[in-house]
Amino acid sequence: MDEEIFLKKIGEKLKFYRKKAGYSNYEYFAYENNISRPQYGKYEAGANIQLNTLYKILKALKVTPEEFFKGIE
Repeated sequence: MDEEIFLKKIGEKLKFYRKKAGYSNYEYFAYENNISRPQYGKYEAGANIQLNTLYKILKALKVTPEEFFKGIE
């Protein structure tokens, strides 16, 4: 799988779990969790993300890394 497709899948998963957590708007989620709103929007769109930032976001969403990466190949 190429990097661009992988990052798009990460973004789609972030959006899915954000909505599942009850946040219809990514900006509200980012604001509540002290994450840059413009940058978080880029992550959902498939921008490159640092592992420690992804971990912080998953923790805020109450999603384990194992659960998050399930199905991404």
